[in-house]
Amino acid sequence: MRRRLEAIPLKRLNPVPMVFFGLFLVGLIASGMSPAFVFNDLITRFCRDGILVLALVLPIAAGMGINFAIVVGAMCAQAGLLVAIILRVNGPGGFFLAGLLGIALSIAVGYLIGRALNRVKGKEMIATIIIGLMVTGIYQLVFMVGYGTVIPAHNQDIVLSRGIGVRSMVDLAPYRSMLDNLWTVHIGRLTIPVFMVLVVLLACLLMAWLVRTRPGKRVRAVGDDMQRAELLGVNVDRTRILVMVLSLVIACIGQMVYLQNIGMLNVYTAHGNSDTFSAAAILAGGATIREARVRNVILGIFLFHALFIVSPQAGQNIFGNPALGEYFRSFIAYGTIALALILNARRRRTTAAPAAAESV
Repeated sequence: MRRRLEAIPLKRLNPVPMVFFGLFLVGLIASGMSPAFVFNDLITRFCRDGILVLALVLPIAAGMGINFAIVVGAMCAQAGLLVAIILRVNGPGGFFLAGLLGIALSIAVGYLIGRALNRVKGKEMIATIIIGLMVTGIYQLVFMVGYGTVIPAHNQDIVLSRGIGVRSMVDLAPYRSMLDNLWTVHIGRLTIPVFMVLVVLLACLLMAWLVRTRPGKRVRAVGDDMQRAELLGVNVDRTRILVMVLSLVIACIGQMVYLQNIGMLNVYTAHGNSDTFSAAAILAGGATIREARVRNVILGIFLFHALFIVSPQAGQNIFGNPALGEYFRSFIAYGTIALALILNARRRRTTAAPAAAESV
């Protein structure tokens, strides 16, 4: 038994999930919320955000770090929905049209971003942050200035009073809960969207299978060592472009699922936190900027959002101010990313030192 304990590589254990679980237990006790309520909300958030967080797995596996450009895929989904609303195509047909337009746009933009990232190898994370900010400006310019001028304002219901620009809030009533309501089961106080749970779990299985296929092994080879992958005959640049395209397409689909669950579209800011919260969720599940698995996605969504659920009420009960819980949400989102980056850098130094000593 003692030998087994000694054989456990303690340095490889990631403390982030344990920290989140401990904070959640403290918050749950302090908030006084019932476990049934928390679990019900967790299931909803798992279905809402699961596919979006999956968009980060392939770029991390390819050695590109956290892909903050998934916010661009989210904007592609929003653009597709706005086009469907402008054309007044409602119901499943409109939602399907929006999905097709969003995916097509994600493929085109993902190809361009992939080519750009091939020119800044080793600096992908900061590059994707800047790209996300740049595309956000273009997206806002198109719908704030272009609609009603260059783009004909066919749908006057969503145009601003001046006749130019889309209103900041657009009702998604034609598509609200379209997927969530396909198969729902009520068990006591629990409401479980069975169809969406199965869809997210199927997406997780497909991602786990994809990583184990031959293309997935090429992606991991590129992530491990690009020069070695080239010697093995892998087209590194093409693989990285393909990874970026797939990441943005998955993010687009994830944002479509997210928005139909919310039922309202904040045109100019709905995509804002999709990258940060998704990155924090996968890191909370034990992923690093160099290694991520599907189990990190599932565990991270539950841990990260569980803390999100209980923190406002816990702040109210402890400090008499629910706003402190809201501030704590932002703190844990950015703090998780910072902590993961620090731990990853420390882990690389500790593993590089023995390797350097052996080479000498």
